[in-house]
Amino acid sequence: MGNFSFKQFTIEQDLCAMKVGTDGVLLGAWAAGGDRLLDVGTGTGVIALMMAQRYPEAHITAIDVDEKAVRQAVENVARAGREDRIEVMRLAVQAMGYDDDYHGVFDAVVSNPPFFVDALKAPDDRRSMARHADTLTYAELMEAAWHLLTDEGVLSVVVPFDYVQKMEDEATFRGFFLRRVCAVCTKAGEPARRYLLAFRKRPCRCQRSEMTIGDETYRLLTKDFYL
Repeated sequence: MGNFSFKQFTIEQDLCAMKVGTDGVLLGAWAAGGDRLLDVGTGTGVIALMMAQRYPEAHITAIDVDEKAVRQAVENVARAGREDRIEVMRLAVQAMGYDDDYHGVFDAVVSNPPFFVDALKAPDDRRSMARHADTLTYAELMEAAWHLLTDEGVLSVVVPFDYVQKMEDEATFRGFFLRRVCAVCTKAGEPARRYLLAFRKRPCRCQRSEMTIGDETYRLLTKDFYL
């Protein structure tokens, strides 16, 4: 698969196991931001670049454990002229969570996390690593995000419909409260196939919404990105 062009930047993805997809684009257009942002599992860097476009004053740290993905993200960030605002590092979020220097630093953590649990793995080791939760469990993500976020910070994720409850359970166990939920349907009249979720550390009222791929809500959300 070749490059993927947005209005303000182009994503090369030949080095990445996981290509640009609807999940990442939705999360990048929907997630809460702030002055200091962390993109966990950045892959091509598409979410980091989308957040940089939405939050022009933000400084973004984009991390991934895959060496080729990090190289790809560095190249995409440089091509977009965002090196001054996006730092790409090969680093596991679990390690950041144990590092006191990062505690309470980020206003927002954004992640399109691995989601397959106890499922048959893909033959491609790198694609399998990107898709399976062996390398980053939901519990590990929640634990790390709790330490990395400010008291008012927000964790935003996207998950398939059949993993929503597991993600919510792990968040609740760690002490997070559900802040926003958006159910995303592939076609009108069909059940939602993916969910956008946002969590906070403090009690809050949860805002719920729904959209269908291609409807007016979806077009408004992504209009600043898609050509």
